[in-house]
Amino acid sequence: MLPLTGYADRLSARPGQTLRFHVANATGAPVVAHVVRVHCADPNPAIGGVRTEPVAIPVTTLEAPGPQTVPLGSYGVLGHVGLLSQASSCSLTLLVHPTLQLPRRQVIVSCLDDAGRGLALELTPALTLRATIGTAAGPATVETAAPVPLHAWTDVALVVDAANQTLTLRTTPWQDQTASQTATTALAATPLLHAPSRRLSLASASDTAPVDTFNGRLEHPVLRAGAAADSACIGDWDFALDMHTNRATDTGPLGQHGTLVNTPTRAVCGAHWTGQEHCFRHAPAQYGAIHFHDDDLDDCRWPATHAVTLPDGLKSDAYALLLQAGDVQENIPFFVVPPRGQASARIAVLVSTYTYTVYGNHARPEWINDPAWRAALVAQNKAWGAYPYNPGEHRDYGLSTYNHHADGSGIALVSWRRPMLNLRVGYVTYPYPDIRGSGLRHYPADSHLLMWLARMGHDVDLITDDELHHEGAALLAPYKAVVTGSHPEYHTPQMLDALQTYRDSGGRLVYLGGNGFYWKIALDPAHDGLIEIRRGEGGIRAWAAEPGEYHQQFDGQYGGLWRRNARPPQKLVGVGFTAQGNFVGSHYRIDPAARSNPQVSWIFDGVRADTVGGEGFSGHGAAGFELDRVDKRLGSPANAIVVARSENHPPEAPWMLVPEEHLTHITTIPGLPHKALIRADMTWFDCPGGGEVFAVGSITFCGALPVNQCDNDISRILDNVLRRFGN
Repeated sequence: MLPLTGYADRLSARPGQTLRFHVANATGAPVVAHVVRVHCADPNPAIGGVRTEPVAIPVTTLEAPGPQTVPLGSYGVLGHVGLLSQASSCSLTLLVHPTLQLPRRQVIVSCLDDAGRGLALELTPALTLRATIGTAAGPATVETAAPVPLHAWTDVALVVDAANQTLTLRTTPWQDQTASQTATTALAATPLLHAPSRRLSLASASDTAPVDTFNGRLEHPVLRAGAAADSACIGDWDFALDMHTNRATDTGPLGQHGTLVNTPTRAVCGAHWTGQEHCFRHAPAQYGAIHFHDDDLDDCRWPATHAVTLPDGLKSDAYALLLQAGDVQENIPFFVVPPRGQASARIAVLVSTYTYTVYGNHARPEWINDPAWRAALVAQNKAWGAYPYNPGEHRDYGLSTYNHHADGSGIALVSWRRPMLNLRVGYVTYPYPDIRGSGLRHYPADSHLLMWLARMGHDVDLITDDELHHEGAALLAPYKAVVTGSHPEYHTPQMLDALQTYRDSGGRLVYLGGNGFYWKIALDPAHDGLIEIRRGEGGIRAWAAEPGEYHQQFDGQYGGLWRRNARPPQKLVGVGFTAQGNFVGSHYRIDPAARSNPQVSWIFDGVRADTVGGEGFSGHGAAGFELDRVDKRLGSPANAIVVARSENHPPEAPWMLVPEEHLTHITTIPGLPHKALIRADMTWFDCPGGGEVFAVGSITFCGALPVNQCDNDISRILDNVLRRFGN
């Protein structure tokens, strides 16, 4: 755990609204907090380092922050306290699908309290199942002789028979009914099943916290008030119902509905999945499982310790709460957007907060697998005075959707209600051998654009994904131009609808990144800040969704690539993801025809060179890392003009086409050689409604803007575009 850290209850707010911060302080020293405006989040000394400006906004201390823990692990709580209080015998059945062997127990079901009343079922370190019940003579246990299989379903029945004084545990592999095993033990005393201080919990030994949590899938627990199969039903929980919620619905006569904590993954294949349907809405009975993980986290649930009320008239910009306790410092960025329905500038910058969250706490594989890489980054951070912490070392706050759960399944659900170490002023992603490159991504990389806008005199408002999702095209309507950052990758349908409506109603859209508008996401309808991604069927992916699990639990829609949802990025901004390499860049070569074409020649006013962008603080070049190109087959408008193309990409990358462009190892869907498709297309087009689009097709473009104190050709090109689009 970090000595001092925290998070905000949301990433953006308006003047008049109050942001609350949740701070954990283990230093023992008092915490001092103040607000700053962030002018530059890049710690590179060649760019001037991190620059902030104090802002006279009071910070209210709600309570002194102290040490906190992180409640990692999802679980469920079923029914009320004392669910078994009227039963002397009972039976419990459910389907169990474990996914991880651990040197500790993993509790599957429990209402066993500290007084020894109730029952529990657990997976042992040896993968056997063990049941425990309380009796008048103390706890009684029974354990299966053989382990249950990992990654397979087992039908489990636990029977407490008070009349015959027995405790029986039976397991039957779902795929081999003949391999059933039964273990029975005689009870020396009367069962004590009623647990007045405990509710029935799933996947945790506790009903109030994640304790000895289970990794795997559970399906259809049924609890009866007797040993016989036809005994009165206490609870019959059908996980195929209400999948978009954290409700565990009881279809039994008592309505003992439950609650899921830390949002385990739903809309996953259960024991009954046949493969004939791939959408849970069409065959819900085949999706009656919930996947619990011991590292799920939807909210740290720390108390709010500080509050900041944004004053009226506060400039829309990037800000941060700076914290200090003794010699330890921390920062928590946030964004101030204009009052609703008002614009204070002609240009808006769309800040990709959903993308920031999806990447939140990305523990990079290099940190784990490459000691030299890790040592170089640590040394560079120290030399630059950069943010000193890395998610690869501090995994206490939940990882990103680019990582895996402990059981190897992909992380599909992430929240901003936790410290996100890579969303910090001064955070460096990649070590660089010299100060000409900064190795930044996402929030710090986007500060290159914001500092350039200020330097060049472009007055802008900041808006974020969250406002765009909830307010739609009305948010964009007051602006002459809307500008993206370096990597606007993740979008909801509402966001794309708003951008398309804006563009087609006369708005000017400036796309300054690469690999944008790529993945479809869904938001939890009940909890702000919780985002879902299903990485299905193609795309550059850190993990692949399982077959049958491409539909999102929050809204039931098919997830994955926007390209597979009839909305390739080319349809919106003219270009779409085509190739990726290491974090290195190259230049663009201007098409000579563009200089003589009056539709686009203005883009190059004051630009005399044939190639532009050969230097940059991101990858040493304006065209690098992830590249987008025009493809009219995928929806690039017929009138789109490629004004410049990247070339001479460093061979050490190495460069690879995105998987969705491959047919075989030597053929591509467009029918062109691989090399011809590895390029960034700088593109312009206009729309029938009077709108215009300018796209650069490269993640590293914005890193070239500050070169030579912003006196460079990439700077001139963007300045030309914004001065035209902003009028």
